[in-house]
Amino acid sequence: MIGKLKYLILGSCLMLLGACNSSSPISPRERSDFNADWRFHLGDGLQAAQPGFADNDWRVLNLPHDWAIEGDFSRENPSGTGGGALPGGVGWYRKTFSVDKADIGKIFRIEFDGVYMNSEVFINGVSLGVRPYGYISFSYDLTPYLNFGGRNVLAVRVDHSQDADSRWYTGSGIYRDVYLVYANPVHIGLWGVSYSAKVNQKNAVLSVQAEVENTDKMPVTVKVLHEVFDRDGKKEGAGSRDYSLKADEMVKKELTISVAQPKLWSLENPYLYTIKTTLSKGGKVIDRTETQAGIRSLTFDPNKGFALNGKLMKVKGVCIHHDAGCLGVAVPKEVWRRRLLQLKEIGCNAVRMSHNPQRS
Repeated sequence: MIGKLKYLILGSCLMLLGACNSSSPISPRERSDFNADWRFHLGDGLQAAQPGFADNDWRVLNLPHDWAIEGDFSRENPSGTGGGALPGGVGWYRKTFSVDKADIGKIFRIEFDGVYMNSEVFINGVSLGVRPYGYISFSYDLTPYLNFGGRNVLAVRVDHSQDADSRWYTGSGIYRDVYLVYANPVHIGLWGVSYSAKVNQKNAVLSVQAEVENTDKMPVTVKVLHEVFDRDGKKEGAGSRDYSLKADEMVKKELTISVAQPKLWSLENPYLYTIKTTLSKGGKVIDRTETQAGIRSLTFDPNKGFALNGKLMKVKGVCIHHDAGCLGVAVPKEVWRRRLLQLKEIGCNAVRMSHNPQRS
């Protein structure tokens, strides 16, 4: 990313869309799509957070969802023309699910990629928290409140009643994916693996960081192994180090890995490596994640400008909002892919994600 310019090289956008369609590796952790079979009601003044609330007459739908785009256009709507002249309001979502007794002792989290806006999340009647915003992804720990082997109800109140809040269309509702994640008490943190690289044509040195979290009540020593694989599955480098964690502690450490004769990521060839991160305790694997990595160099010179892999290039960018016109903000991935490919075809090589962080 070109952080200070708020641009994302276009190939990276397509790379991320491809990653969304890739299958998850076999791992001690599970990250399950939690989008199906929610019940929805547009309106407030309910006791819908309570697990015994009757929602049988609510609409059944799959996420992502944008209720505003389903409404009627009107000049009377407070959102105005900048907000699409569409209604806001308050909406409730509910989902019933079960958790196996065999998973007692694991950590369960719910991840929301985007809810517009001012959401409050409840599990079995207990409020997990309020997110006073509409764009940033967030997560809550469900573990202390779950009925293992029994019925669980997740309820989400979305408050977009103050809908004259923007000069562009925002949408309303749980407009991005939701995931249920469970892992061992000692695990790699949420979005916990990151990397940077120093590269030339003969060698690349990756600096890989991993956050490890110990939610247990006892100290622990674990080993983190990072392995770098090319597109064909050939191992190109590896490194490991031990982590010693106190109870309820998160530790981040870094190590370096050399990759000989790296295939550099470029606009013409957006080549991706995979960093496989394995967490083990006493020789037993307890967590594992995969991170896609493009090895490349980005340089900025006040006199010459921007260079990718040492090659000077002009950043030819566009600004894109998170909606897709008449489709609203619950945008199918196929629409994003078509849009980005068309932009690339006409010469665009960078995207500014206006005006907030995006998750594909």
